[in-house]
Amino acid sequence: SQLAEQLGLMHSMEALMIITTAEYVEPKSDENVTVTDTELSNVPVRLFMPRKASDGLRRGLVYFHGGGWCLGHAGMKSYDRLTRRIASGLNAVVVSVNYRLAPQHHFPAQFEDVYSVTKFFLQSHVLSQYGVDPDRVCVAGDSAGGNLAAAVAQQLLEDPEVKTKLRAQALIYPALQTLDLDLPSYRDNKHEPILTKSMMTRFWSEYFTRDPSLREAMASNSHVPPESSHLFQLVNWSSLLPEEMKKGHVYTSPVPGGSELAQKYPGFLDPRAAPLLASDARLRPLPPTYVLTCEYDVLRDDGAMYAQRLRAAGVPVTHDHAKDAFHGAMMFVSSPLELAVGHRLLNRLIEWLDENL
Repeated sequence: SQLAEQLGLMHSMEALMIITTAEYVEPKSDENVTVTDTELSNVPVRLFMPRKASDGLRRGLVYFHGGGWCLGHAGMKSYDRLTRRIASGLNAVVVSVNYRLAPQHHFPAQFEDVYSVTKFFLQSHVLSQYGVDPDRVCVAGDSAGGNLAAAVAQQLLEDPEVKTKLRAQALIYPALQTLDLDLPSYRDNKHEPILTKSMMTRFWSEYFTRDPSLREAMASNSHVPPESSHLFQLVNWSSLLPEEMKKGHVYTSPVPGGSELAQKYPGFLDPRAAPLLASDARLRPLPPTYVLTCEYDVLRDDGAMYAQRLRAAGVPVTHDHAKDAFHGAMMFVSSPLELAVGHRLLNRLIEWLDENL
């Protein structure tokens, strides 16, 4: 994809998009679930309705796919398979959201789409239309989708129009902060397959702008303005990571850069884009949380630091760390890319949701 871009043929994310488009599958119902593509609050979604009889109201789950805010689709074979498994495994109504993507759309468009779907779904008349128990609704997502799920859960707490409280949130190897892109996990896994450090930096910067100067500043970890350097304490891995995750690295605080980028693209300092920047007071009322991190993942430390901050704020947290897994492992549950680790992680997620939702 970078070759296509260097040749001036197309934006590298648009080239990657062609690959995700090839993965698309039509909404197909089976013996367990009825699957339809529809819209909620004018945003396209893929809806999974279980067919199995239910004793009472069902559980509900709103899912946000990954893909660095630039790629992915609820109808990709891997996501269709994942959300279908969750719907039939939990006998739950699952709404998988197709939010707008960069580079055509930048923050806060992605967040606004997933937020408006969730807020719409949480209305009591909508929940009753789908037979969903208002006390048993969860948001979940992986990677960039985990970022969106964490941001949605925070924002719902501050929205006076939302009466229904989330029962839980499940964050699968989430991206949660833009301030320090030189954490031990970024250092150790910078060349790991699926998600390299340079790709993650690219995804983060594309979320806010096509302007390459933000990406370059992020790559050298010098994009935060001096007046925001007080925020570094919220992502200080030396105090937030367990010893075994520090891997013997020595903490150095990022060096603030100029103020110009933050003035042009203030989104990267917004907790709706970087949920780790929320204050402790904002974290306190969050629902029980599941966090999955993978050893071979640049985002490993984001999830671990969030789990630690939530715990310190009194939120019930289950943090599963998969020592044998890499970023995106849960996607590999569809043949021909069947991976035992993907199945194990998905089964574990369903088990946690079953106990907590």
